[in-house]
Amino acid sequence: MEEFIARSIIIVDKPSSRTSREVVSEIKEIFNLNKCGHAGTLDPKVSGVLVVALENATKAMPVLMGLNKEYEGVLYLHKDINEKKLGKIISKHFIGEITQIPPVKSRVARKPRKRIIYYFKILKKDGKNVRFRTKVQAGTYIRKLISDIGEKLGIGAHMKELRRTNVGNFKIKHSHTLEEIKEAYNAWKKGNEEPLRKILTPIEKAILHVKKVYVKESSIRQICNGAPVRGLDIIKIQNGIKPNETVGIFSPEDKLIALGIAKMKSEDMHKRKGTIIRTDRVI
Repeated sequence: MEEFIARSIIIVDKPSSRTSREVVSEIKEIFNLNKCGHAGTLDPKVSGVLVVALENATKAMPVLMGLNKEYEGVLYLHKDINEKKLGKIISKHFIGEITQIPPVKSRVARKPRKRIIYYFKILKKDGKNVRFRTKVQAGTYIRKLISDIGEKLGIGAHMKELRRTNVGNFKIKHSHTLEEIKEAYNAWKKGNEEPLRKILTPIEKAILHVKKVYVKESSIRQICNGAPVRGLDIIKIQNGIKPNETVGIFSPEDKLIALGIAKMKSEDMHKRKGTIIRTDRVI
């Protein structure tokens, strides 16, 4: 069970009263871990899906950070306008690729950058309160998006409430409260590991979006020591791999060994005996 924990992630339903860092610290304390980290910060007042990696699973953080996000929330208009006009402005200016400048309190440079808004749906309008659902590219600031919508409308707007409902394939229905996680851990310590196994997601299932290569059993030790993956090591290669893409290096038993950087596309890997993937992070 200890090994299972060390190679797992937990989908936490972060409460609006806590920072992402505080949630990670509590998870770390519950499990008595050396390492623990989250993939994608939520503001203290924002609740919902927070992906938390435990121990060795933190090494897979780079492929968990760039996942698309979905949110539901309430946008507050500073002056009331009709829903039709609001919807028209949003569909014209805030769907597809947009340019966004990160807010003042962000940790990144305040330079214009491109982000994709996949959709922004108005669920219900009640006076100045507008309940919405949106799906965005990783790194999109929802609070700033709403502010920009208000500016474009010419009346101003701000975010009243927000809840993250999806991170990639991780949905709010897969999430667990800190209380549930603590109860499951205590149950395991008393001899019942079933609740904890239901909460933990093995890293292999957490990175289904990452393309795979499978290597021979005899090659695993050298790869774990940092050696690159050679064409001679390969059993199977997933189609569609591109040069410089991060890929998962798997054992014949479908266990993640490491993450690597592809040196060429899938088709060319079949033809090479030498190095085809640079080992990046050994799990």
